[in-house]
Amino acid sequence: MKNVSYIFLLLALLAEILGTIGGFGSSVFFVPIANFYFDFESVLGLTAIYHLSSNLSKIFLFKKGLNKRLLIAIGLPSIIFVIVGGILTKVVNSNYLEIVLGLFLVTLSAIFLMNKNLAINPNRKNAIIGGSLSGFSAGLLGTGGAIRGLTMAAFNLEKNVYIATSAFIDFWIDFSRTFVYLFNGFIHKHDLVYVPFLLLIGLIGTAIGKKILHYIPQEKFKLISLSLILTIGLVTLSRLFFK
Repeated sequence: MKNVSYIFLLLALLAEILGTIGGFGSSVFFVPIANFYFDFESVLGLTAIYHLSSNLSKIFLFKKGLNKRLLIAIGLPSIIFVIVGGILTKVVNSNYLEIVLGLFLVTLSAIFLMNKNLAINPNRKNAIIGGSLSGFSAGLLGTGGAIRGLTMAAFNLEKNVYIATSAFIDFWIDFSRTFVYLFNGFIHKHDLVYVPFLLLIGLIGTAIGKKILHYIPQEKFKLISLSLILTIGLVTLSRLFFK
C-alpha cells in the first residue's frame, strides 16, 4: 500500500468526525482536503462513494430521529438538482462557483452568528429552495451539506433529528450523483485503492462523532454548526486565493 497517503486518510477521518458533530456531513471538509491530493474529477468521484458509506453509518446510528416531512421537502429537490449539477460539471468553470459558494457560506453564517434571534422562516418554500441549492452545489462542486445545514438550522431541530434527516437526504444525493459521475468518467480505477479505507473511516468517524455529540448541549449545537459552516466558507475562499 505504498501508493496510499495515510496522512490523507487521517484527515478524512477528522473530516468525518467534524461533519458528524456539525450535522451536515463530511464532504464540506473532505472536498477541500482531497483537492490537495487529487484532481477535481477524482475528488468528485471519491466524495460520492465515500459519502454513501458515511451516510449509511449515520442512518444506522441516528435512525430514530428522522423527520419525514423535511426529508420530502428538502430531499426531493436535492435529488433533482444534484443530477443537474453533476451534468453541468463538464461545462462550468468550478472556480467561479466555489467563490460564490464560499462568499455565500461566510456571509450567511456570520449574519446568523452575530444575530442569534435571526432565523430563516421554517416553511415549505424555504425548505425546497434550500434543498435545490444544496443538491445543485453537491452535484457541481462535490459538497452541498453546508447549504443544507443552514436551511435545516432554521427549523431548530433537536440534534439527533437534524443529523438523521440530513444523512437520509445526503444518501440519496450521493446515490444519484454517483451514477452521473460514473457516466462522466470521474470514477478512476487508480483511485479505487482508497475506497475500502474510506468506507471504514465513514463508519469509525461517525461513531466517534456521535460519542462526542452526546456531550454537546442542544443549545450549543446550532452555534457549533454555524461556526463550522463559517470556517468552511473561509477555507474555500482562502484555498482559491492561494491557488
